[in-house]
Amino acid sequence: QVQLVESGGGLVQTGGSLRLSCAASGRTFSSYTMGWFRQAPGKEREFLARISWSGLTTYYANSVKGRFTISRDNAKNTVYLQMNSLKPEDTAVYYCNRYPTPPDGGWGQGTQVTVSS
Repeated sequence: QVQLVESGGGLVQTGGSLRLSCAASGRTFSSYTMGWFRQAPGKEREFLARISWSGLTTYYANSVKGRFTISRDNAKNTVYLQMNSLKPEDTAVYYCNRYPTPPDGGWGQGTQVTVSS
């Protein structure tokens, strides 16, 4: 089972940038498609982006397309989310996970991103 630890969140002004990291344990990390998700207060968890096991194929939700970039380094068992042109509506707890998400959840603790106006 893959265990996930997200980091890199923080407080940033509108228009700023952050780079999130997700460190995964387990030897099978490189075989999984990975995704980034977020959950704002009072809202359901939202899919943002996914990346194939090879890193060659990516897909983005319309809400972040052109602003966020997902990448991975299988040698480091890490997936990244570069976030540019941040908006107050990007404020949320950000999570990574396998895509599609496994039936048992497997969510980490997430990392808080707060964008001030």
